[in-house]
Amino acid sequence: MTLTGKQKRYLRSLAHHEKPLFQVGKNGVTENFVEQFDDVLEKRELVKVSVLQNCMEDKDSIVEALVAGTGSELVQVMGSTIVLYRESKDNKEIKLP
Repeated sequence: MTLTGKQKRYLRSLAHHEKPLFQVGKNGVTENFVEQFDDVLEKRELVKVSVLQNCMEDKDSIVEALVAGTGSELVQVMGSTIVLYRESKDNKEIKLP
C-alpha cells in the first residue's frame, strides 16, 4: 500500500505534536534497533525518529534501512527528524482519509 498525498498530510498533522521516540546516534541503524522499532511501530503505527549530529550515516540510508527492515512507509523527512508509518495488525487506531 502506498500512501497518497492526502494521507501523508494527515499523518504529518498527527505526528506534528509527537516527540521522537527513537534517536539514531553514532552506532547507526543496528539489527537490534530495527527490532525495537518494529515493535513500537506495531503498537503506535506512527513513529518519529530523531537523527543525532554524531550519526555517521546519512538520512537516506537510515530511511532505507528502517523501511526495508519494518515494511513501513516514509511520511516525512524534515531536518533531522524522520516520520514513518505502518498500519498495525492488532492495534489499528489511525483511520486514514
